[in-house]
Amino acid sequence: MKIIVCGAGKVGSNIARHLALENHDVTIVDQSENLVRQISDAHDVNGVVGHGSHPDVLERAGISDADLLIAVTLADETNMVACQVAHSLFGVPTKIARIRHQSYLQPMWANMFSRDHMPIDVIISPEIEVARAVTRRLEVPGAFEMIPLVDNKVKLLGVRCKEDCPLVNTPLRQLSQLFPDLNIVIVGLIREGNPIVPRGEDQMVAGDEVYFVVDSDQIDRAMAAFGHEEREARSLLIFGGGNIGMFLAKELEENHDWVRAKIIEHNKERAEAIAGELQKTIVINGSVIDQDILEEANVSGTETVVAVTNDDETNILSSLLAKKFGCRRVITLVNNSSYEDLVGSIGIDVTVSPRNITVSKILQHVRRGRIHSVHTLREDFGELIEAEALQTSELVGTPLREAKLPQGVLIGAIVRNGATIYPSGGTIIEAGDRVVLFAAADVIRKVEKMFSVQLEYF
Repeated sequence: MKIIVCGAGKVGSNIARHLALENHDVTIVDQSENLVRQISDAHDVNGVVGHGSHPDVLERAGISDADLLIAVTLADETNMVACQVAHSLFGVPTKIARIRHQSYLQPMWANMFSRDHMPIDVIISPEIEVARAVTRRLEVPGAFEMIPLVDNKVKLLGVRCKEDCPLVNTPLRQLSQLFPDLNIVIVGLIREGNPIVPRGEDQMVAGDEVYFVVDSDQIDRAMAAFGHEEREARSLLIFGGGNIGMFLAKELEENHDWVRAKIIEHNKERAEAIAGELQKTIVINGSVIDQDILEEANVSGTETVVAVTNDDETNILSSLLAKKFGCRRVITLVNNSSYEDLVGSIGIDVTVSPRNITVSKILQHVRRGRIHSVHTLREDFGELIEAEALQTSELVGTPLREAKLPQGVLIGAIVRNGATIYPSGGTIIEAGDRVVLFAAADVIRKVEKMFSVQLEYF
């Protein structure tokens, strides 16, 4: 695919790098010559310096024969105009825009982004996506990741193996013998920061981060098998009253009304504004690293703290302070990928990466074939993919042991007519099946081909 990315910030650079590694023809556009040079020097990415919504700049970038425009500059209006220009002047088939200002996203204005008005095919709101990701993590205490799949029939969970984990030092192929009624497939391990695509003879060790697919009805049993029986939080303290903090509070008020939530926001005007929009949430004006403020908010009696300020260092420091004062669990927003492996070792329970969440959302619309969802698991490790098997797929009608799956691909679950099937060597995929699988970064293109209409490739 030929892809134009407008915006060379953290999200734009990461998506451009990701797509270039998959051999897409990628051009990145930004007003900063320095940012453009950095990404084009480091990766196989073309660079154009200029304003991302100007027709002449987009023409220089090669938009006349582009398959996809991804507009992720810091300005919503630039992203919107770039999509309009791409559609009206150059006929680009698919346009994706990052829209952050919530007034654009009100349901009453939804028609604005139709093809007859401002033609944007996919709108991504990072703040809303991050708030939803945090909410999912709250639903399964003890898990650092939770992703619902196939209409919530199965879930991907991520857990850390503690010293007392019953499954430590057990070969993975024996799990079905130990728990014959537990439908679980381990699809990935992170050990000391290094990703591992597991095989049957591999064993989990204390400190491992484990990703597994499990039936939604069996989550409690699966978590107990890993030694995690934490209860769902009833009291929550949110550090930061920005868009993410406010969306999270609103989500809790609307759908988790048994949770008692408070927000600490340092800006007085912002604190007053969000207090006027929230019905049940207590808003405290003050600094999240001020010990007196933390005591006023009763951080010692709080079950979970969610740190979502605009500053990574503040999020990390305030999370550590919360743990010091006795908070049981902390969820911490981290933008800088270099911090991700560090924070787990210093006592932070869960990290949330806005960049990874946004990139995963975009990749869902880049993938060929019948791909329903894409979720990136750690940078450069791989993706969890939910795909529909077509009649023409090479996987259909062949037992998995004979299917010659690429090394680095693991089938986690198959959903057929509403029933979940956990794969074995003799399992045969049928047309129409929804397949949940993990694909290592270097075989993703092969997985796309497996789930594509064959004519796309001839």
